[in-house]
Amino acid sequence: MRRIVLLVAVLLLPLSVSRAEDRVIYPRTSGAAVGLVPEKPATGVSPMLLVSALIAAAAGGWLLWRQRRSPHGITGSQARKLSVAESRPLGNRQYLVVADYEGKKFLLGVCPGRIDLLSPIGDDSRTTP
Repeated sequence: MRRIVLLVAVLLLPLSVSRAEDRVIYPRTSGAAVGLVPEKPATGVSPMLLVSALIAAAAGGWLLWRQRRSPHGITGSQARKLSVAESRPLGNRQYLVVADYEGKKFLLGVCPGRIDLLSPIGDDSRTTP
């Protein structure tokens, strides 16, 4: 999140700095001529603003593409170890959840205010005849 805020701040910095060509200093002549110099007409959207907006949109699109492409999100430095393999509602905000952590599965009972480990689910080498 900090990266995005920093990127937007850097991209919007040129908008706050006025360009040298936008400032025109006219020589002061006589008192009667002061104020008779026509001002620069408004021209709509500044090219600098347009370029900054395009760069910001491209950077945002690239970040979104990168996040969707990576299964680990923007960070991507660590693999996710915990995931919910399956969930079944039992009614009135109660669920059975199969959670997977580093290849081991656990059956959890989830109710409002508590989560109980019901049973670890694993590959038992025992077979029952």
